[in-house]
Order: sequence, then structure tokens, then C-alpha cells
Amino acid sequence: MNDDLTVMMLSWEFPPRVIGGISPHVYFLSKNLVKQGVKVYVITCDFPDTPAHEVIDGVEVYRIDSYKNPAPDFASWVYLMNLNMQKETAEITRKIGGKIDVFHAHDWLVANAGIGLKHVFRKPLLVTMHSTEIGRRDGLHTNTEKMIHETEAWLTYEAWRVVCCSEYMISHVKWAFGLPPDKLVMIPNGVNTQCYLDIDFDIKEFRSKFALPEEKIVLFVGRLVYEKGIHVLINAVPKILQKVDAKFIIVGSGYMKEQLLNIVRSMGLEHKVLFEGFLDEDSLLKLQKCADVSVVPSLFEPFGIVALEAMAAKSPVVASDTGGLSEIIEHDVTGVKVYPNNPDSLAWGITKVLVDDNYRKNISENAYRRVIEKYDWEKIAQQTKRVYESVLGEYSKSFWA
Repeated sequence: MNDDLTVMMLSWEFPPRVIGGISPHVYFLSKNLVKQGVKVYVITCDFPDTPAHEVIDGVEVYRIDSYKNPAPDFASWVYLMNLNMQKETAEITRKIGGKIDVFHAHDWLVANAGIGLKHVFRKPLLVTMHSTEIGRRDGLHTNTEKMIHETEAWLTYEAWRVVCCSEYMISHVKWAFGLPPDKLVMIPNGVNTQCYLDIDFDIKEFRSKFALPEEKIVLFVGRLVYEKGIHVLINAVPKILQKVDAKFIIVGSGYMKEQLLNIVRSMGLEHKVLFEGFLDEDSLLKLQKCADVSVVPSLFEPFGIVALEAMAAKSPVVASDTGGLSEIIEHDVTGVKVYPNNPDSLAWGITKVLVDDNYRKNISENAYRRVIEKYDWEKIAQQTKRVYESVLGEYSKSFWA
């Protein structure tokens, strides 16, 4: 296929705007696609003190007006932001002579813009479904949730291919939207291992900011929301402390924070559980390298990028045997799997890692090798490029072309 394959990606977040996992995903995927000879434009929302147009490692990034006027709620803002995104992306596409082969949308937040552009320019649309509303909420309970679900369904219907990051997500998305199997393709998420190699610091000194020398560091990184299972970890804390002296460091923010703080206070364990909120990237990388164990106790997890990051940092992982995590972790080989939503099982897994230095070292080394073999961004970009090429091959033979 030609080397001047041109892709326009739509994502509501892109660095320095980082809300969740989509931002780093689009950043690393786009710059590695450029290395594969693909011309990549990324259209995203504006961000304070960040240029409206810049080139990052060969990726042309356009930050569009994300609708500044007051919107009554988040869903309304998303729809109004999409109107602006479609209008401005159409102008950019015309400016470059319409030389776009594929539009690639990331999640429902850019659905309307992606679908509109597909029809205006008559080019195939690809979508990566990073998660689903029905999965996040364990069902559809409110009108907003139903609206998001219907938007996702419409987006997957309009897409030529739907990319999912795990076999679990493939079956989940197929079930949620009734999609035919040949429309779905699995390409895993990746992790940047280089950033953990590049970081040079005094581990002992940095560690002392968080824990005493005799305390093991148990690290949780993620949003403090129900589906991430943070409450399961908090309820496991007393059980772990019966067996091993540890400090629990919670990185992230979310609606459950007050509730969790109250539980910790009621246990009288404020001195053992630190809520750090958001940390800058440098501090987080260092903390991941210091952690004696990284815990991913999710109830719903399409993939589990935090587990991959811990593996890249050579921090042993204890994770729920659920969703994408089940595929990333091989029990007793690259990590420890525990029963989801079960504080006793989680406490058992964490204790198992903390009391046995040899076991901890073995699973960390195995996990690091697995990351290099399977979750390298360059390999993921190659797989993605092949999907673009097969879509264009099919498209050129269709009535659309």
C-alpha cells in the first residue's frame, strides 16, 4: 500500500490535556504511526497556554475550540464541542486538499464529529472503543447513560472497523452493540518502557518522602471511582497489616475520596494510608519504580494500562482476575490474580508478594520481558497500519469509493 497513507485522528484529550487513558494512547500511537510512514493529523480540544497548531514528533496536532459557553451539563457540552470539532476539522481537511484516507475516532466523545466527517468527505471511519457506558456503570440507569450508550452504538454501526484493546473488550462490545465478528479487531494497548529507563534518582531519598525504611510501599494509581475497586483495597488494609508492615499510597482523584477517607479514619489508619491526589509524571514514575507492589483491584477493566505501567517499572502487580487484566497477567508468572471485589483475596495476593522477595523478583522480571515482547508501541502502530490498509483495500472495491 502507498507510503503516503494519511489518517486524521479525533480525540477529546491529548497531552497536555490528560483526563484518562485515551490521551497517552493517542499520543504514543500517532507518533509511532509516523515512524511507519503514515501521515497523522490529530484533532483535539484546546488547552490553556498550548498552541492551536503544532507538530510533535512528526504528528500534526490541531487544538480546536472546545465550546467555551456555559453548557447545562457534560453531555450537552460534548455535543456542542462536536459541532465545533466537525466544522473546524472540515476546514482543515479542505485546507490540505482533502488528502485524508481514513478518519479514526477515539470513543463516543467524538462520535458526532467522526460520523459527520465520514459522510461529508466519503472516507472510511475507524473507531477505537476504549470502554463502554454499559460496562462502566454495570447497566444503564439514567437518561444520560442511555444517551451515551446509543451514541456508542451509532458510532460502532457507522465505523468500518471497531478496534478493541483486549479479547474481553471484543466480546463485550459485540454483546453490547450486536456487532458482526468481522467488524471487530483486537489491537492491545501499549506502554512506554523508555521513560522508566531514562529516570535516574536516589531511590532511598525519594522513598523516604512516603514511607519509613521498614515499611513496604503498596501503590494504587487510578480514579477513585467504584469500578476501579479502590474500596476493595481500603477494606483489605487491616488484613494486610496483620501480616506485614506497609504504607498504602493512593494516587488519583474521584467522587469516592471523602467516603474512603472516612473509612480509613474509622479504622484509625490515617498514618498508614496516604491520599496523594494527582502527581506530576516525574513523581509518579519514581513512585512506580519504588513500589514493592502495585495493585489494580478493578471491578470493570477493558484493558488495564496501569498494570502495564507497573510491569514496565518492574513493580510486581496484584490485579483482579477480570476483563483485560485477565489477559495481561499470567498468574504466578507475570503477576498475581485475585478474585474481583473480594478484600480477603486481595489481601492474600498482596501479602504473598510482600513476604517473599524471590517470588517478587521473579514475577517482576517475567512481567518486564512480557511488556517488551507484546506491548511495544512500535508493534502496535504496525498492527494499526495494517488495519488501515485492509480497510482502504475493501473501501476501494466498495460502492462508496
